[in-house]
Amino acid sequence: MRKCYDKVASTYPKEYMSVTLTCSVNNFIQWDQGFEKSNILWFGLCILCIGLMLRWWQMKKRYWDYFAQIPGPFALPFIGNLVQLNVDLDELYCLMVGMRLLWGSEEGISKAWLGQKPYVFVSKASTVEPILCSSRLVDKSEDYKFLQPWLGTGLLTSSGAKWHSRRKALTPTFHFNILEDFVQIFAEQTDILVKKISSEVGRASFNIFPYVTLCTLDIICETAMGRRISAQSLSDSNYVRAVYEIGSIVQTRSASLFYQSDFFFRFSSLYRKHKKCIRILHDFSKKVIAERKKEILDDANEINGNKGSNYSLLVKKKRLAFLDLLIKASENGYALTDNDIREEVDTFMFEGHDTTSSAICWTIYLLGCHPEVQKKVVDELDLIFSQGYNERQPTLQDLKSMKYLEKCIKEALRLYPSVPLLGRNMTEDLKLGNYIVPKGTTVLMVLPVLHRDPEVFENPEKFDPDRFSSKNCIKRSPYAYIPFSAGTRNCIGQKFALLEEKCIISGILRKFVIEAAERREDIRISAELIIRAKNGLHIKIKSRSTKHSTL
Repeated sequence: MRKCYDKVASTYPKEYMSVTLTCSVNNFIQWDQGFEKSNILWFGLCILCIGLMLRWWQMKKRYWDYFAQIPGPFALPFIGNLVQLNVDLDELYCLMVGMRLLWGSEEGISKAWLGQKPYVFVSKASTVEPILCSSRLVDKSEDYKFLQPWLGTGLLTSSGAKWHSRRKALTPTFHFNILEDFVQIFAEQTDILVKKISSEVGRASFNIFPYVTLCTLDIICETAMGRRISAQSLSDSNYVRAVYEIGSIVQTRSASLFYQSDFFFRFSSLYRKHKKCIRILHDFSKKVIAERKKEILDDANEINGNKGSNYSLLVKKKRLAFLDLLIKASENGYALTDNDIREEVDTFMFEGHDTTSSAICWTIYLLGCHPEVQKKVVDELDLIFSQGYNERQPTLQDLKSMKYLEKCIKEALRLYPSVPLLGRNMTEDLKLGNYIVPKGTTVLMVLPVLHRDPEVFENPEKFDPDRFSSKNCIKRSPYAYIPFSAGTRNCIGQKFALLEEKCIISGILRKFVIEAAERREDIRISAELIIRAKNGLHIKIKSRSTKHSTL
């Protein structure tokens, strides 16, 4: 640059150069120096970007190398196995069951891509155990996020420290001594159910699912919040409709790649319905919490002469609900705000509603398919209710004495687990059998397949309650049968559920003889949030004499 300047200066007059060209050349020199610095900066940024891309590619290649080893159907670029999985829910159930037969390894492991989301399916006790017994792999799969607008980050959807503290706070609320207070609610709502289905006596057949579902909704609402919504009588109320609609919306979002995107979901008509349901559900919960707190305060002041609250005296005065126990926990040092309490009450409503109705309906149906098993259950009830067979409501001790009925419920849950899939997000690499499942993968435990493992359950399609005798259970892996999950994140309400199921089923069997109206082979099973029969479960009933008739 300086040589060019000297050559031009020898040609033009000095005065001209000093004024014009000197300024131009100096500016150009400065620009050139700046350009060189800019080049260095851009070069550095390019090197950094290339380094990050190579690092990303290295991580992806490692991921793909591990994932490629796992057997599964051929996946198309970008959309993966979306074409195969975009089917009706009953076909989806068949696909999940067929994955192990078509592509599953000896360890019961297979894979699929839902768009760009990788899934691994496991269905043997040996591969389920490392996941459920891990104290680190406790994060639920991302599919649970669709429940968060309703449930927030309660016990079902939370993770990490929040989940540990909530679990610790809530575990005492499901102690048997507390559950005893709920038995009367179970019995009262069962009596209403029995009266409702008595209108079906003598008819060709009817679907038992709607009747039982409304009954369990009544039970869960009264035990959770201490409020009667009378769903069995007022099935068209806003709250009952909102519960059903939100479940349907969550199921739709889980099954549809389009609705999984929050962006596209917000522009759909389903989003407006979703917002309305959430508002109804949350307003109801918040109103009940506020009213319940005021009632507790008023009653405590009355008991103590306005000198402060004494919760133990209030316990004796009123039947407690789950909500009351949460309020008590918040007073005993656990930092539970009104919103925290609402999250847990709503979670209890969600988890304890459809799941129990599914277990009850499938058990009733299977007993209708097997009259010899039904007779054994009724014989057991005869012994328990030898005094006032048709009149007396069951006590907690009565329900605990129904050992054979409990085996029947467990066997029904083996064949038709209420929740068909358990999902976990892999927060670290995990070796399962001969394969490594890389970090970031969603693992789904397929319970209907796990529970039908012929190496564990001989003749797995047969309904045989004796599988759950003490002798047969001892030799079985605890991870071969997990209808309530297992490990640290097992179902906190399983004792509650079993008591409720025993009460309802025994109440029906004490009044009616049940007969299945369709064969198991003809039922189309639908894999929704719970296991359902696509067209319902149809049974026939006839009145049972005071001394039960021979089946």
